Amino acid sequence: MPFLSMVLFAAALSLAPGPVNLIILSTGVSHGARAALRFVIGATVGFTALLVLTGLGLSATRAFPEWVVDVISCLGALVICYFGIQLVRARGDFATQEVPIPSFWQGAALQWLNPKAWVASLSGVAMFGLQGDTWGLLQFSALYFAVCFIGIGLWAPLGELLSKGLNTPLRQRVFTTTLGLCLIILALSLSTPAVVRLLNGVS
Repeated sequence: MPFLSMVLFAAALSLAPGPVNLIILSTGVSHGARAALRFVIGATVGFTALLVLTGLGLSATRAFPEWVVDVISCLGALVICYFGIQLVRARGDFATQEVPIPSFWQGAALQWLNPKAWVASLSGVAMFGLQGDTWGLLQFSALYFAVCFIGIGLWAPLGELLSKGLNTPLRQRVFTTTLGLCLIILALSLSTPAVVRLLNGVS
């Protein structure tokens, strides 16, 4: 098993900015790194389950028509937009705890609705030839679980560190608004191809 290649693949995708990581970052800023732990664990478990099922040949691209996958992407975009709107609506005072703390189940469910997670799991299984290789898939999934937990988890202490510089309501307001808009834009960009395919299918 190409251990180093798998570690680098998992680390690159786990550390890369995405909706899950931005939500973890905002939680770390607003509530501290510890408060984000449940969401981090949920997101890690959710992604690992998606990866295992993908490798076992139960990926949506095989089990369902393409339009079903597109609908899932659109639903995921709506969930991500919800988190973004919550951040934009926050008045900019972390002391009021306006930004909700995401739960374990939200983290797990979001991965199944996250286009980035589907791309990562499908490309990982294909790149390392893991379809039909149950033992190799389990090894890769265990490795990815550890790397993913650390990779996305690092965004929580980063957020807590950033919060020390966000020591005025104005700075906090600018941060939450910017982060919320980034989530909304990211959700729209990830779901646009799916929306276009759905609209073309209707017309």
